[in-house]
Amino acid sequence: MTRAGLGKDIAENGIAPARVGVVVSSGIGGLGTITRQQTVLDSRGPARVSPLLIPMMIGDLAAGNLSIRYNAQGPNMGLVTACATATHSIGEALWMIKRDDADIMIAGGSEASIVPIGLAGFSSMKALSTRNDDPQHASRPFDANRDGFVMSEGSGVLILEELEHAKKRGANILAEVVGYGATGDAFHITSPNPEGIGAASAITTAMRHAGINPEDIDYVNAHGTSTSLNDKYETKAIKRALGEAAKTVSVSSTKGATGHGLGAAGALESIACLKAIQNGLIPPTINYETPDPECDLDYTPNKAREKDVKVALNVNLGFGGHNGALLFKRFEG
Repeated sequence: MTRAGLGKDIAENGIAPARVGVVVSSGIGGLGTITRQQTVLDSRGPARVSPLLIPMMIGDLAAGNLSIRYNAQGPNMGLVTACATATHSIGEALWMIKRDDADIMIAGGSEASIVPIGLAGFSSMKALSTRNDDPQHASRPFDANRDGFVMSEGSGVLILEELEHAKKRGANILAEVVGYGATGDAFHITSPNPEGIGAASAITTAMRHAGINPEDIDYVNAHGTSTSLNDKYETKAIKRALGEAAKTVSVSSTKGATGHGLGAAGALESIACLKAIQNGLIPPTINYETPDPECDLDYTPNKAREKDVKVALNVNLGFGGHNGALLFKRFEG
């Protein structure tokens, strides 16, 4: 909030609290709280369960707490779409501003699910890497020898603001959010569509709203989970959406370095897109050693690359067939 030029109480900045909203959520919610309180219940009985259990376990309280902290009285909610949660939160916040429900939106995602039950669940479904003897190289998006993702925790939040409102108060504008697409695969609870149809449709929807052509996109921050199915199907989606431009666009998955932040991933990777625009630097896909014939794009292997980035695309996909795409564009003033 400080970087956006906003204080702890929105009203102190001369901004009507009713014109500031929050869409921040989690893909899973307070999983650690649930497991800890279940232990309390089993060992000490129901009277010892924390009265804060319910508020701490439900995903919408991230948005609720932020609204209380900053006196944001506008649209307030949490969206849950698994690993696309933060992407959809930012995208839906964009539309709330576009339809004049708010001037400023606090949008993003947060996740803290590295607890035994969370790890066990993902492990049981064979989604996690088993490269336990070499953890630093376990997350290897698009590599032929990838064997699953590495869970991580964190949060990412963007401050979205109507352009003229931001300019009037002299806000520090990092970039413009110019496009958003959201679609469903209607295919499988965990696997993306094998032809990448749903993810491609989210990308093309974002381009349509932005008025941007495939060749205008300089960088794609892919979902790139380091799982066998996601990476090859997402490659198909990018090729389907961008056509010939897919052969030359710079792509990377920052999950090789950060792990998979689940419901926070879309916000963390949107920030990576903004930094690529600001710094003219494509972040690399680390741990890329062995090319996969089914993953044949330019994944920016292992080393960051200097490039003039005017338009960046962020793609995130969630269990349940949830697809989200965001387009960011350099602000030209």
